[in-house]
Amino acid sequence: MAVPKRRTSRSNTRHRRSQWKVTAPDLVPVTVDGRRLLAPRRLIRAYERGLVKMQMRAR
Repeated sequence: MAVPKRRTSRSNTRHRRSQWKVTAPDLVPVTVDGRRLLAPRRLIRAYERGLVKMQMRAR
């Protein structure tokens, strides 16, 4: 396991951590059982096969 040679300052650590960003998944319209809903692209097949419960999104 890599061990740092010297301690990283608090400001450098926080500056580095602040660069992490989370992006919302892109939602795609899917029609399942006659109902149209928005689902993340990577879960389309799971919705079609019934592996994930459908929830109607309030829009």
